[in-house]
Amino acid sequence: MSHQIKLPDYENCIANLPNSILKKWGLPQNGASLPLADQYLEQDYKNIVVILLDGMGSCIMDRNLDADGFFATHLAGTYSSTFPPTTVAATTSIANGLAPSAHGWLGWDCYYPQVDKNVTVFLNTEQGTDTPAADYFVAGEYCGYESILDRINKAGGTAYAVTPFVEPHPDSFEKISERIVELCRAPGEKYIYAYWNEPDHIMHETGCYSEEARQTVRRLEEQVRELSEKVTDTLILVTADHGHMDSEGVSITDYPELMDCLVRMPSIEPRALNLFVKEEKKAQFEQVFQRLFGDKFILYTKQKVLEEQLFGTGKEHENFRSMLGDYLAVAVSDLSIYNSREEAARFIGVHAGLTEDEMVIPLIVVL
Repeated sequence: MSHQIKLPDYENCIANLPNSILKKWGLPQNGASLPLADQYLEQDYKNIVVILLDGMGSCIMDRNLDADGFFATHLAGTYSSTFPPTTVAATTSIANGLAPSAHGWLGWDCYYPQVDKNVTVFLNTEQGTDTPAADYFVAGEYCGYESILDRINKAGGTAYAVTPFVEPHPDSFEKISERIVELCRAPGEKYIYAYWNEPDHIMHETGCYSEEARQTVRRLEEQVRELSEKVTDTLILVTADHGHMDSEGVSITDYPELMDCLVRMPSIEPRALNLFVKEEKKAQFEQVFQRLFGDKFILYTKQKVLEEQLFGTGKEHENFRSMLGDYLAVAVSDLSIYNSREEAARFIGVHAGLTEDEMVIPLIVVL
């Protein structure tokens, strides 16, 4: 099945949105702001609320919701995720206003040369295991950053994160909504960033257009509508970190010709494979990969990745280039390549490739 290829637009992407927030607070920006958001932020509101619904790309919204529903009728426009369009990379970009090449949080699993390991970033474990990658948080140690919330608070403003990972650890969107309402009703101007892991979680398990996914998206739409009615003098921006698509999965371990060429298992994502290849096997690797997957993936050399600025424009993080392998294989079809048969069999909905469904995200504005 052919899919429309969509490259990231680093002048009009999720990394620009937090720079619009910094601009609103009169603070130095880490990059260009997002014009789509700037036009609403020019007005004065007591509360600015950004709600990120994981995985709710434009295609998910369009195909699961009514055309005259709350989200569709409040849609300001669409814009781009980062590359790869995946949670680790894109939510870090919305946290700090930097592209992945500048912050170094490239995907679910990253190679860190300092420990010479592939590390599952958020879990801080060695890839594919429950073993701690180190006795410290590896990503924080080598790719640490200051969030825009920290910068606003440090400058004397007021900013909050409302996510399951921050006190009081809301474990449902109902509780996230309650916390947002509580903060919005408190005195003073403030920025509130909220994150929820749906519909991404249910789509991974059941597919993007299953009844379970459809009901999840519709319930979130209704909950945001109800939230908007409980607050005043508040600008609510609803967006996503990436889109989603349904996929077939294979395991790279079932291709011994490829495995024989690798220095280590692929990292980043099953649709954006970071590949370290034995020097003497590079010609063989290119030939075999193109024969097996040339119509499903684009195979970039490291030099081509850097020339194309796939991970972002501007100043690179000092560790970025050393985290990249010799090749990057990026999905442009509905096939994903996992590191094990178990993973290939488990996931239905996927993201991190270069298709339009994965890359395009909405900006919903509720005044």
